[in-house]
Amino acid sequence: MAGLGECVSTERSLDEWLSLLEARHPCEIELGLERIAEVGRALKLGPPATKTIAVAGTNGKGSAVAIMEALLLRQGRRVGAYTSPHLLRYNERVRIDGQPVGDKALCQAFAEIEAARGAISLSYFEFGTLAALLLFQQAKLDVALLEVGLGGRLDAVNIVDADVAIISSIALDHESWLGDSREQIALEKAGIARANRPLICGETDIPATLLPQLKKCGARPYLLGSSDFCYHSTEQGISLTCSDSSGEQHTFTQLPAPHLPLPSALCAVQALLLLGELVPGKATSTQSLQEVFSQTFLPGRLQRLLFCNKNIVLDVAHNPAAAKLLAHNLANLKVGRIHALFSVMADKDIAAIVAPLCHLVSHWHIAALPNIARAARAADIADVLQSGQPGVTALSTYPDVKAAMAEALKQMQPEDTLLGFGSFFTVADILAVVESAAQLEDMT
Repeated sequence: MAGLGECVSTERSLDEWLSLLEARHPCEIELGLERIAEVGRALKLGPPATKTIAVAGTNGKGSAVAIMEALLLRQGRRVGAYTSPHLLRYNERVRIDGQPVGDKALCQAFAEIEAARGAISLSYFEFGTLAALLLFQQAKLDVALLEVGLGGRLDAVNIVDADVAIISSIALDHESWLGDSREQIALEKAGIARANRPLICGETDIPATLLPQLKKCGARPYLLGSSDFCYHSTEQGISLTCSDSSGEQHTFTQLPAPHLPLPSALCAVQALLLLGELVPGKATSTQSLQEVFSQTFLPGRLQRLLFCNKNIVLDVAHNPAAAKLLAHNLANLKVGRIHALFSVMADKDIAAIVAPLCHLVSHWHIAALPNIARAARAADIADVLQSGQPGVTALSTYPDVKAAMAEALKQMQPEDTLLGFGSFFTVADILAVVESAAQLEDMT
């Protein structure tokens, strides 16, 4: 039964499916597990893999997944990774053995969900989560890595009882849904914890509500900075001490600083050790860690590229905590004068996001996101920058990212850097321009 008078069709293209899902459900974000759990039962969904890790956090979730995925693939494990949002193609969200799932498989999964849901309405994210879980189950994976979309307790991913849970960080974001304090947000993220199973937290400034909640639900906490999960830096690199499931401690030494956020990388190692997917003491394990730390990147996370002979740095920093980290990282790079191309959603704390970067940016290029209903207007962002931010001397607004990028590149000197940051949509639009130019170049 398709519901809403629609017939099931496996002939729809992936773009047609996605357009249908976007148009059908009125709420872009609708938290709650009842509807998706009921459809999951109709699909006879079981565990998505032999072992499962769920990852929540304000920032750093995708980085933890990327590190774990890279380590597991090096060990020859069959691994699935579900992340969100995507940058250029929806397929990026669902990977099996390191490769995005193809259109045909996604469309077939969507068709199966459509047939099973009856009259139950599912959001875009819920539909996609069920598709990933269905595909993972069919692939007979060793390990499934599931990134929480929003919060944790009521997120669609939480219909799965993970063997190990990670909270990468806890900061203010999505306050309308999760609460307006870190204490409330910590409770929401702790919702992915399960009784008698590990919960790893990479946040060193623990909100007061977290440990009592973990004790209440019976989870076993592993907190970064505690005696059983800690690190220190030496001249030879990072020395990381983790504990396995029996409580025995193991130390990995001479690890290079990762390109991705350090707490996320450390949580990834602790999680795989608890899951029995790292073998301490083996030289190959240490070597794998060293290589993965030094070689793993993620698009849109302090991503550096050269385009039209100009330096570009891209980062999906769209909340105050991420913006502070971005400012810290930029201060350690040779970037010359910075032209910032920025846009973000209207419900974000725009003033707090731009504040850490104002002293670094020479010219702000503010772009509208005309196809995104939740996006802040360029004029409103400009008002925030001009009314309350010291050091803003040059600012321009544009109808879209493409126009902003063209003008910024035109104004830049060879030693300057274009910093594209804010919403995933902002970074995606910049990458689309770069990819389009590359395709044209290939055709000539």
